[in-house]
Amino acid sequence: MPKANSAFMKPMKVSDDLAAVVGKGPMPRSEVVKALWAYIKKNDLQDPKNKRNINADANLQKVFGGKKTVNMFEMTKLVSPHLS
Repeated sequence: MPKANSAFMKPMKVSDDLAAVVGKGPMPRSEVVKALWAYIKKNDLQDPKNKRNINADANLQKVFGGKKTVNMFEMTKLVSPHLS
């Protein structure tokens, strides 16, 4: 059985802005992404016309560098600076 990639499983410190969305850390990157999607779905922030886009509320705008709309592929890149 292959060993899981430990870089994805390593708990990381979560910034205060990101913690307002996903909760207090430390948590692995995979859990951060899972919690982000739960927040997006709970608050109905996915664009109904283009499901790849996320319409950020005030909390997510802090995480996304002030952007109001972000596509799901760009999201992980914008979240990375909030993890250490």
